[in-house]
Amino acid sequence: MQISKYKLKNYKEPRADFWITQNKYDELKVKLTKIIKIIRPELIKEVQRTAANGDFSENVEYKIAKGKLRGINNQILRIEGQLKYANIIKPKNNSAVQIGHTVTVQIEDKEKTYQILGSTETDPGNGIISHNSPLGLALLDKRVGDKFEIKIGTKNKKCTIIGIKCDLK
Repeated sequence: MQISKYKLKNYKEPRADFWITQNKYDELKVKLTKIIKIIRPELIKEVQRTAANGDFSENVEYKIAKGKLRGINNQILRIEGQLKYANIIKPKNNSAVQIGHTVTVQIEDKEKTYQILGSTETDPGNGIISHNSPLGLALLDKRVGDKFEIKIGTKNKKCTIIGIKCDLK
C-alpha cells in the first residue's frame, strides 16, 4: 500500500510556545508522574496480557492496547519536552505590558481586561489571551495611556491602555 505524499500549500507547522506559569509547570509535573507511575504500567500489563493470546496479525485487542501504549509514550515525550524547554513566566514591573501581566484596555467604548500568557494556557472566554495573538502582540511593550489601533474582524478599533497589573506569583 502506498501512502499519499500530498502537502498542504499554505500549512505551516505551529511554532512551539514554551512560556508557561509556575502553576502550569507544576501541573505538568504531576501529570507526567501519574502517567509514568500509574497509567503506563497498567497499559504495559494489558499489552503483555493480550500478547499472550498468540497470533499478532489477527489479535485486535493487542493492536488496540499497543496503540494506547504508543499514544501514552508520545504524550510522555511531549510533556517531557514542555518541561525541559519551559520558560516560566516571571513579569518584572508594571510600567510596560509583558507576558504574565493583566491589562485593562478600553476598546472603543468598552472596557475589557486580559491576562497575557503563553499559547498553551489561553482561555479567551475568561480573558486569558496568548502573547502571540493579534491583541496580545499589540499590547506587548505598551504603557498606561498608550493608544493604538487593532483590526478586529473587518474593522479597525481604537484602543487605550487603562491599567497594567502584575498578579502572577
